[in-house]
Amino acid sequence: MFYDRVIIEGKVVITVELVRATIKEAEEFKELLSQEIESGTKDIIIDLCYCEFIDSTFLGALVVSLKRLLTIKGTLKLCNLKPSVSSMFELTRMYKVFEIYDSLDKALSSYNE
Repeated sequence: MFYDRVIIEGKVVITVELVRATIKEAEEFKELLSQEIESGTKDIIIDLCYCEFIDSTFLGALVVSLKRLLTIKGTLKLCNLKPSVSSMFELTRMYKVFEIYDSLDKALSSYNE
């Protein structure tokens, strides 16, 4: 298992405990998020604090999950992106699609705004 799942303030927080998030883990990660959504979870925060790199397949798993959540009026927020991961979101223009926060606390408090 390469992730940690906790519930904080009613939000599911999934910390990806990988330095490199690649195609090897993308399918399992997509399935994890799918199960969360199917079980009724509407608000998910993905903490990428350990990731130095994510590939397009892993990014795709995030996009698929975000689309599913948006159809049920849910949210998928990201936090703690390292500069190398942040640049991937800039290159692909995905920073316009996702809500991205500097810290888990900021992601959590965004629900109260």
